[in-house]
Amino acid sequence: MNLKQLFGHWEIVRQGLVEVVEKFTEEDLDKRPFPESWSVREIIYHIANTEAGWIHYAAQGELTAWPDPYTAAAYPHIADILALLKTIHTQTEVWLATLGLQDLSRVVSFGDGQIFTLQWIIWHVIEHEIHHRGELSLFLGQLGREGLDV
Repeated sequence: MNLKQLFGHWEIVRQGLVEVVEKFTEEDLDKRPFPESWSVREIIYHIANTEAGWIHYAAQGELTAWPDPYTAAAYPHIADILALLKTIHTQTEVWLATLGLQDLSRVVSFGDGQIFTLQWIIWHVIEHEIHHRGELSLFLGQLGREGLDV
């Protein structure tokens, strides 16, 4: 069993995220649930940045540094943002398919000497996505639209 199979539920989580993102309009992207919060756009960029940072920088070592935050200049429209999420996640899935159960205990050290197991990193990124997916769904409800019902 490879890790893509083990963490297969992530595919359902991602489908839910895409469903939620698709319910927003272009005009919604810069709305904020409350004045001090991140905008819809910033929350989605944060989800993408966290996956790229934890998986492709910290765990995989594919990137030489934590990625810079994504911006509206580079990803202005919902279609662009969805393509960004897909690109990052497809790379994650390809990488996970190369790993087996024995890799879960691999220790990863980065930054200021913080140490994590690969298992912790993967679960953290999935949990992070679920958290922010729920946040986006709640905001849809505040806008008077139906959020995710899963």
